[in-house]
Amino acid sequence: MEKNWQGDTFGNNRMHRWLIGMLRHSDVRIYYAFAAVFVVPVCMFVSRGARYAYGYFRELWHERKLKALWQTYLNLVKFSQVVIDRFEMFAGKRMKLKVEHPEAFERLAEGSEGFVMLSAHIGCHEMAGYELVSDHKRFNALVYSGEKASVMQGRQQLFGHNNIRMIPIRQDMSHLFAINTALANGEIVSIPGDRVFGSPRTVTVTLLGREARLPQGPFSVATMRGLNVIAVNVMKTSLTGYTVYVTSLAYDKQAPRNKQIQQLADAYAAELERMLRRYPTQWYNFFDFWNINK
Repeated sequence: MEKNWQGDTFGNNRMHRWLIGMLRHSDVRIYYAFAAVFVVPVCMFVSRGARYAYGYFRELWHERKLKALWQTYLNLVKFSQVVIDRFEMFAGKRMKLKVEHPEAFERLAEGSEGFVMLSAHIGCHEMAGYELVSDHKRFNALVYSGEKASVMQGRQQLFGHNNIRMIPIRQDMSHLFAINTALANGEIVSIPGDRVFGSPRTVTVTLLGREARLPQGPFSVATMRGLNVIAVNVMKTSLTGYTVYVTSLAYDKQAPRNKQIQQLADAYAAELERMLRRYPTQWYNFFDFWNINK
């Protein structure tokens, strides 16, 4: 797996601010169309991520070449829309959001203990920060530290109103101290469970019929304190709408620690697969996740 994949938003700060300004006064569908007609076709030929997406459809979904090529195009179109939607939010507009099984989140949010929310790079998890909020607990979101300033400022402006704190992932692993402090204080911590950052420790799961490696850290953080865990995936379900899926992840808190970690990772992978089978074109890990090209 390519651990050095950067993961920041394409473009520079000036471009992002220009886009935010334009979105304040125009229809987002104009930008969807521009990306689909002019940007995505170019990316199909020059982007390494597009090649990995093509391999995903060929190897994991066993699509024929032309079908895999078309699915890759749809995947990049959906991804471009998700990126544009984030800037649409930064511009002060709103997407249509609905939540399935919000009680799983609300029950934990009203309790005294902290809990872990596991996300993934599918759909647009960032939208959850605008809908799943708590009056009782601070929400701590682990984010990539190398993101563009314009994106971080946009997030801060919106998240600040919802009692959300961003914790940047640091090479010196100092973010782990912030996570532990937040959980000790009974707060919510949101962690991506599908990308390896910093630590080489991983746990092996089966995802879409093939072995995959997930970072051990998120599962270790939860099991260390015997915390409750939910998976939250926010999928684009219409042109300007998203559905937030909240699912409790069970594991045996009395089992040996390494078994707890494996059980939790397996439960997370099962939920991730459930989402991907419903929304196969919303997988946005644009690197060799399954080591298909090894």
